[in-house]
Amino acid sequence: MENTNTPTPSADQGKTIAIVSYFTLIGWIIALVMHGSNKTSIGAYHIRQSLGLMLLAISTIVIRIPLMFIPFLGWGLNLAISIGLLIFWILGLVTAINGEEKPLPLIGDAFQKWFASIGK
Repeated sequence: MENTNTPTPSADQGKTIAIVSYFTLIGWIIALVMHGSNKTSIGAYHIRQSLGLMLLAISTIVIRIPLMFIPFLGWGLNLAISIGLLIFWILGLVTAINGEEKPLPLIGDAFQKWFASIGK
């Protein structure tokens, strides 16, 4: 008779990977390494979400730098973009803490498609 009692990755380990992935690029790399030795669905999901969010934040720099030189209107738009990114980060972190695989509004589904090969 075959042993079917193989240990499965714990939900807590997957949540830890998911949470760590949202804390800077170094945290994302640590989460990716941790995920490599203990693959979980939630870990992979949030690794993809946080990568997309980091790349979005980096890509908005192209827009935000010129806005810094436009008094008031540019500053307001720059602030709005920063607040939007912060809100996305908080939403992603909260879903990771809650152990949910819930996409970020507007952009989360695209991140899952674009980075589907990451975390498999």
